[in-house]
Amino acid sequence: MIRITELRLPLDHAAEALRAAIVARLGVTDAELIDVIVFKRSHDARKKSAIVLIYTIDCQVADEPAVLQRHAGDPHVKPSPDTRYRFVGHLPADWQAERKPRPLVIGFGPCGLFAALVLAQMGLRPIVLERGKEVRERTKDTWALWRQGVLNPESNVQFGEGGAGTFSDGKLWSQISDPRHLTRKVLEEFVQAGAPEEILYVAKPHIGTFRLVGMVEKMRAQIESLGGEIRFQKRVVDVRIETDSQGVSAIRGVTLEDGEQIDAEQVVLALGHSARDTFAMLHERGVYMEAKPFSIGFRIEHPQGVIDRARYGPAAGHPILGAADYKLVHHARNGRSVYSFCMCPGGTVVAATSEAQRVVTNGMSQYSRNERNANAGIVVGIAPQDYRQDGKTEGLVNPLDGMAFQRHWESRAFELGGADYKAPGQLVADFLRGQASRTLGTVEPSYKPGVRLTDLGRPECSSLPAYAIEAIREALPAFDRQIKGFLMPDAVLTGVETRTSSPLRITRGRDHQSLNVRGLYPAGEGAGYAGGIMSAGVDGIEVAESVARALLSL
Repeated sequence: MIRITELRLPLDHAAEALRAAIVARLGVTDAELIDVIVFKRSHDARKKSAIVLIYTIDCQVADEPAVLQRHAGDPHVKPSPDTRYRFVGHLPADWQAERKPRPLVIGFGPCGLFAALVLAQMGLRPIVLERGKEVRERTKDTWALWRQGVLNPESNVQFGEGGAGTFSDGKLWSQISDPRHLTRKVLEEFVQAGAPEEILYVAKPHIGTFRLVGMVEKMRAQIESLGGEIRFQKRVVDVRIETDSQGVSAIRGVTLEDGEQIDAEQVVLALGHSARDTFAMLHERGVYMEAKPFSIGFRIEHPQGVIDRARYGPAAGHPILGAADYKLVHHARNGRSVYSFCMCPGGTVVAATSEAQRVVTNGMSQYSRNERNANAGIVVGIAPQDYRQDGKTEGLVNPLDGMAFQRHWESRAFELGGADYKAPGQLVADFLRGQASRTLGTVEPSYKPGVRLTDLGRPECSSLPAYAIEAIREALPAFDRQIKGFLMPDAVLTGVETRTSSPLRITRGRDHQSLNVRGLYPAGEGAGYAGGIMSAGVDGIEVAESVARALLSL
């Protein structure tokens, strides 16, 4: 196969124009072009009056060596790379006879899902321990918070089958380095589980919550058919770590909330970024971890049409382009970086807390992305020194301090919202003027259980640290210069967004094992090694491969 990159065609080109462009680009006849596969399709909207589609094409031609020779030195005509996934090994026939404990996977979000799937596909029969419920029961509990203000701390946006990614935009793209094409493995597994095939080639694929629910169930069924087990409502409350005469510590098992103990020599920690009680337990047991940067801020909502027109001009609403997204960044004068996070076109702002008497926001979209508002996090980067609790200015920061910092602002948001899980909100114009909002304008906030208008930045009871408020106030006009209408006076800010990423990192080595506990494999977002469905899935695959190497002595 031959790969052509940067093949450009007008937005409304005829179907036959693509084949004609390939023939012209390669200098072959139509009869010599045997097969065409669209590997990737993106668009360039910098000139709104002339938006173009950009294709990456894999094609088969009659005499590939001759065509490649003619285009030697052309960076956009090369042999197609081999993107097939290859397992590192499979279970030998005598593996069970050796009485090795089965590998454990703690957490069944995107990282745990792919770790368990790949382990099962290699014949290693993993046991998955998920503190939350299966996805459909979890969905009912999540809706209870959104509609009735009733929180289940063990079954919500953060905890349960599918992880936090289930209640998101379902974004399936990432900027991670991927020399082994593991993202392709993730996408292909999703397609087999029922995702539309377009996710294999569109530049920024997404699925949406409703479709993810069914896909997660099918992937669970595949794991179980291969000998794996998924046990729901099984919260791990302790780990058993033994230290030998040489001073080497290793995992030997876990203890569940109901008192059950499970022996294990390989444990994948795919916890997610909100497993605060588990982080505290691991820290108490001496598992090495360190504080890391994360971000805090608000959600902002605009009419989706405003964003579409600003990004696409006359082509707004075109079916190929869909609902427009954006990615913004501003470096404020106080040294803080402000950026858009988890932008959800045509979506809603959702209640994402997992702890009582706290308010956390996040964004979610369905596959159709046809809700009236666009929303995104507008967040400010913070460092461990910003949130340390001991008052010192030097030395290492306690890894648990970030959780305390998050809890403080989430509790403040709960109070400002009226102490009933409503979120505090404010119109953009009022936020910039420093005055409380009294009534909504044309933008109706989508957050449920509801929004209570207030002053998010009032000095005596601010919803965020003063430096964050200052930086966001400076960034919003700057963003308006990039997206016309971003500063619309009645756009709505909703607080607070605190769980952009894990506040700590459970540090690991190149073999994916904890630095000081052998057999413990920190993985995914909670361990500080991923950010989003795709990167978490890829990390789960790589960790599963390291577990297999250890189990199979590869």
